[in-house]
Amino acid sequence: MKELNKRFTILMVILLSGFFMANGQETPADILSSDFHKGRRDAVRKKLPNNSVAVFFANPVRNRANDVDYIYHQDPDLFYLTGYREPHAVLLVFKDDQTNENGDQYNEIFFVQEKNARAEMWTGRRLGDEGVKNKLAIQNTFNGREFAKYQIDFEKFDKVLFYDFKNDVRDNPLDSSDLFSLISQFKTKAGYQTDASSLGAEPQKNNLDVRGLNQIMSELRGIKTPEELDLIRKAVFISTVGQVEVMKAMKPGLSETEIQGIHEFVFKKYGSEYEGYPSIVGAGNNGCILHYIENHKPEIESDEMILMDLGAEYHGYTADVTRTIPIDGKFSPEEKAIYDLVYKAQEEAIQMAKPGVTFGQLGKLAKDIINQGLVDLGIIERPDSRHLYYPHGLSHHIGLDVHDKGTYSDLQENMVITVEPGIYIPEGSNCDKKWWGIAVRIEDDILITKDGFELLSSFAPRTTEEIEAMMAQPSPLEQFQLPALEGKKRK
Repeated sequence: MKELNKRFTILMVILLSGFFMANGQETPADILSSDFHKGRRDAVRKKLPNNSVAVFFANPVRNRANDVDYIYHQDPDLFYLTGYREPHAVLLVFKDDQTNENGDQYNEIFFVQEKNARAEMWTGRRLGDEGVKNKLAIQNTFNGREFAKYQIDFEKFDKVLFYDFKNDVRDNPLDSSDLFSLISQFKTKAGYQTDASSLGAEPQKNNLDVRGLNQIMSELRGIKTPEELDLIRKAVFISTVGQVEVMKAMKPGLSETEIQGIHEFVFKKYGSEYEGYPSIVGAGNNGCILHYIENHKPEIESDEMILMDLGAEYHGYTADVTRTIPIDGKFSPEEKAIYDLVYKAQEEAIQMAKPGVTFGQLGKLAKDIINQGLVDLGIIERPDSRHLYYPHGLSHHIGLDVHDKGTYSDLQENMVITVEPGIYIPEGSNCDKKWWGIAVRIEDDILITKDGFELLSSFAPRTTEEIEAMMAQPSPLEQFQLPALEGKKRK
């Protein structure tokens, strides 16, 4: 019986191996090409200091509960440089050509998780080293178990650049090539040591650099290529369509969760793989919590507004779009006054955006407009009064992250940034009660062009008049009715 089971296992492995080889990973037609990723590696190499190597690790697998993990999401830097979406990998990019023991030269080397037919039956297909060579065109690729014995003399480099470790990676004792093992092996090879008595201490070895890589990647990722802009445009458009469909479907009695679901259904309908960040759907006073993600209010009342901050992630790139709308389709005088003030601040900041203008100048303009407007409405006494009605900044980069890497001095051509002023007046605030519970944020995504800007998120209405007109349109979801949810046994 044992011999029969053994033969059956071998046969299954052979059959599954053939299946996964014949049925390669399905990929959309508009993903980034291997040439794009190679170009990004070359760009990193040009920025590296002399006689150096940059080391990039995959993101860890995160456990959700028991034997269930969260859906895996790759480290954005590693994805940017390789297109690889699987865990348990490490990439080395060398400034100068290296020579291996066979006399062959190389300037990069990639270690990835190897194919395993039984594991793939449970957790999905893997590329393996040959798949990476064929599909991602990274020829100097090896299975992760080869990293332990691969001879790399880190002592000879003036700089070994990497992001410091957070010590939050789980160890699979049955896998000597998991991320935990790769990191441990790197630490040994590179002589990584820290002063254990000092919290957040940096590596003690002189050539280990945990700061320089972030600057290099920020300079590169902050300026988008044409290929990236194509995906960002799609992510932004998908997100604005979600806002439009919710405007048409909105009515009193819906829950925050339902509204989140409409947005995310639109995302999936367009082939968006993920949300770029946890969806924020806050009705009434909930909108005053900047990163409110519970989204559990069961029935939204007709006299409230709802703040919806959501972004689709499309093939690695995320949008970040916020609209605030009245539940009953009509802004009250107080709601309109606050909304129009936020819109004025946003519109003037957008019109100011162009290369050479600083992030600080945009932010100050919006803040000054909002502060003066709050004085005019009697909510604060003076423009310089201290308050928390506008507690956040105006802009950030978007791209592979919703708060993407990038420099924050002057605007430059082909940066993609948000412009997102807001006013939040929670219940109990030190102002007239008629303003309590009003929260407005308007967030749009703009591309900095050669001599100005392009508003990428214009498909979703922005003014009070445009929003009210859109909310008067019929929704295809009006006829979508589900059976009542009952806890008792049905007859």
